[in-house]
Amino acid sequence: MDYFPIFVKLEGASCLLVGGGEVALRKARLLLDAGARLTVVAPELVPELAELAGGGRLQHLPARFDPAQVGSQRLVVAATCDAAVNRAVSEAAQAANIPVNVVDAPALSTYITPAIIDRSPLVVAVSTGGAVPVLARLIRARLESMIPAGFGRLARFAGAWRERVKARFTDVDERRAFWEAALQGPLAESVMAGADADAGRQMQALIDRDARWHAGCVYLVGAGPGNPDLLTFRALRLMQQADVVLYDKLIAPELLELVRRDAERVYVGKARADHTLPQDDINALMVRLAKAGRRVLRLKGGDPFTFGRGGEEIATLAAEGIPFEVVPGITSASGAAAYAGIPLTHRDHAQSVVFVTGHLKDGSVGLDWPALVRPQQTVVVYMGLSGIKELAEGFMQHGKPASTPAALIESATTERQRVFTGTLETLSDLARAHAVKSPALIIVGEVVQLSGALAWFRRNEGAG
Repeated sequence: MDYFPIFVKLEGASCLLVGGGEVALRKARLLLDAGARLTVVAPELVPELAELAGGGRLQHLPARFDPAQVGSQRLVVAATCDAAVNRAVSEAAQAANIPVNVVDAPALSTYITPAIIDRSPLVVAVSTGGAVPVLARLIRARLESMIPAGFGRLARFAGAWRERVKARFTDVDERRAFWEAALQGPLAESVMAGADADAGRQMQALIDRDARWHAGCVYLVGAGPGNPDLLTFRALRLMQQADVVLYDKLIAPELLELVRRDAERVYVGKARADHTLPQDDINALMVRLAKAGRRVLRLKGGDPFTFGRGGEEIATLAAEGIPFEVVPGITSASGAAAYAGIPLTHRDHAQSVVFVTGHLKDGSVGLDWPALVRPQQTVVVYMGLSGIKELAEGFMQHGKPASTPAALIESATTERQRVFTGTLETLSDLARAHAVKSPALIIVGEVVQLSGALAWFRRNEGAG
């Protein structure tokens, strides 16, 4: 280990920064965020540093470096473009036994500044010993996606309860087990969602070993249009926490692979006139599992509140008193259109967009046709593949020209995506000729003609 990792308290401590350029500005921000009383030595400052000095955030000495300036500083940083000045700063600080960092010069530094993930009071530091700072930043970027912003709230919450927990559990192993249970699941989610009062009640119940603590909950999560990279951070975290997963037909295999390995998986997918489980049975299953103390993940393609029947499901949960959380996802219409190069709105072609479902509860097609055939409008049809011929005829019978551009997008945003563009007149023939299968969306409107020029994703498409 080339460097011993350590966190230094700088609140109110005197620190010296030599340099007034952009690199010095980045170091100044970090030191000020840590609460340091900062003095910057430089003949001139870049505008933002000058603004910080003018606002009283730091003291500026408009002079060249003098070893006497090191004084009794807690830390010293050299960030100039003059190698001789940087070396002089290093030598002066080391002579005074003061930690010093010379930017991009590990050999002159007694400490280095790591890449930082700040979820204060939780702070994570990543270092390559100054050898490859870019690699440290790349690792930091990955960690940023894995550590929720709400972990700072969770750390503060846990800190506030620390003494009470210590008094209740005097055995170290028992206390560790307590915290492992408390910092996962519903309590942690309540804290990160800002529901402090509810989290406090859960925490007290856990301390008291109240049986109610073991009640389950339901996470209603939108998995997006299919590409795992389009998941939200929150969705991914809850997928890793759930005890049992209820998933739909539209969930891509790649998404299901991200679920916790030991979680029970229950397929509840529905297709037109082919329901593995009726909706009422799905609702009842969620309630039964949650009341048995399970953390239930209801994983839905797209967004749960956009033709996902999420409203019906949480209405049941609310009526049964089951704790639940809704995590929105990128709706399939947005994802499919973006990956097909079809803007849903465009100044020259469409000033509005309408989302409709291709079949109703009784299996019929009964759309508000006068509203759908308005000019300068894009229409996105969910679940319309099985009735595509009737849909196309409906548009034309109600006034849309047969030449109106239309598109079919299969398995949008995934490596299996296929895009076929044509017109209302050729749409059903396209679907049949290319054996298009669900999940597939239909887009109708002048914006479809932009696909040829704007499509950026892998081109596996056709026209008709």
